[in-house]
Amino acid sequence: MNLDLSKLPDDAAALKEIIAFHLTQEEKYQERIDYLEQMVRLLQKEIFGRKSEKHVLPDHEQRQLFDPIAVPESDRQAFADNIVIPEHIRKKPGRKPLPAELPRIDVIHDIPEEEKQCDCGAVLSCIGQDISEKLDYVPAKLRVIRHIRYKYACKSCEGVESEGPTVKIAPVPVQLIPKGIASEGLIAHLVVSKFTDGLPLYRQQKIFGRLGIELSRATMANWVVKASRQCQPLIDLLEKEVRSGPLINIDETPYQVLNEPGRRNTSKSYMWVFKGGQENSPALLYQYHRTRSGDAALNFLGDYQGYVQSDAFSGYEGLSEKKGVRHVGCWAHARRYFVDVIKAKKKNRSKRVQPKSLADEALEFIGCLYQIEKESRLKNLEPKEIYRLRQEKAKPVLDTFKTWLTAKQQITPPKGLLGKAINYTLNHWEKLIVYIEDGRLRPDNNAAENAIRPFVVGRKNWLFAGHPNGAEAGATFYSLVETAKANGLEPYNYLRYIFEKLPLAQTDQDYRNLLPQFVDKNELAASSPQV
Repeated sequence: MNLDLSKLPDDAAALKEIIAFHLTQEEKYQERIDYLEQMVRLLQKEIFGRKSEKHVLPDHEQRQLFDPIAVPESDRQAFADNIVIPEHIRKKPGRKPLPAELPRIDVIHDIPEEEKQCDCGAVLSCIGQDISEKLDYVPAKLRVIRHIRYKYACKSCEGVESEGPTVKIAPVPVQLIPKGIASEGLIAHLVVSKFTDGLPLYRQQKIFGRLGIELSRATMANWVVKASRQCQPLIDLLEKEVRSGPLINIDETPYQVLNEPGRRNTSKSYMWVFKGGQENSPALLYQYHRTRSGDAALNFLGDYQGYVQSDAFSGYEGLSEKKGVRHVGCWAHARRYFVDVIKAKKKNRSKRVQPKSLADEALEFIGCLYQIEKESRLKNLEPKEIYRLRQEKAKPVLDTFKTWLTAKQQITPPKGLLGKAINYTLNHWEKLIVYIEDGRLRPDNNAAENAIRPFVVGRKNWLFAGHPNGAEAGATFYSLVETAKANGLEPYNYLRYIFEKLPLAQTDQDYRNLLPQFVDKNELAASSPQV
């Protein structure tokens, strides 16, 4: 770089100002360069690295366990004397037995008759059997159910003397989709294949084609939409069940829906999930919305009063202002910011032991909080006992962590990844610590994130909804299927059962008895098709 010294001032103070200005600019440029390098490394880790957020600090003292010189004999003997192995039952090695309820087909293998005679002339006696089982698969079989209704008429008077109809016939059986060729079992299979197994309708069309049945995608989609509309009373009751519990977990994910009125096909819509209800009978409700506006959550809550847990998306800010609602933050999201700092670190090529970074220290604090949660699960504590445990152990850790964050905030560039992680945690601190005030709460929003995952997995297969009606149908069946799974029900058997009962339901109690939480499991098992 060529400098024109003639343009520099002779005044020493002015020269110092120029130098200070350039040094400041250089620091800013270097800070920006460091940040961009971090982002590049983070992006490379996101693309090529492992997706797990598990972070384990290397134990530099562990090597001494295998070094007889580093650890005195007395210490090693004391360490060995204090080892306590908890009692446990070992699992039997080998493959698991096949289910006893599966039908068995015996294939007999016997030796020829001439070999059943001993060299001494006596006939050999059968002294036992050697049985080995192999699991077989028979492709799906379709069948046709014929509804035959006999007609009756009077041949004597030909119905002249009767005030009723001339010909009498049994009434048409009540069906989920009247005048359609699809049975309740077929519709349940279509729904479970798409919304549980992620199998798009066009693939199901090919499968049916191989079985000799021609079913168009439009026909199957029409059946699914009609069936979802029949389930609307269940969805209305399920919404009330979600709001009946002390806590509602909320999350959302993008959803591309075609043919939305007044919108381009490239517009982004969203699928929302709300998980609530009682702990022993959870309820999940999915809703399709055209936007990510926080109004979707506020409108759903209505007059609900209690805890609501979500991530820190700005659309949820209105929850904190809603009367009677206590907004709970998510430690998993706060932790994720510090994990990103670890991922973006330069690779250590030196063999020397590196000191712990600030991100490592932050993750240790958060790890302590989750260790307390693990302790409560292992001891199977009640909510009141969990509350006392958190007040005793988690609250001191949180107080120390906040002091640590406040001190490190003063010396950390705010625009770097670490600065953003610290600022995020401190800005949402009041929501993050709410979980310690009630033993029924959890430190993170993983319940909602796990609930939205089946939809995300399915979306990778069928990519988008072809119409808003399809999006609404998907929300309906994800609600029923995931609630059934959360309550220990097999999705296909449950859907087939309610499809058969829905046309007969008349009162709110009839519909309520069809919800996964309240369905008669004995009747459900008895009505399930036998293998």
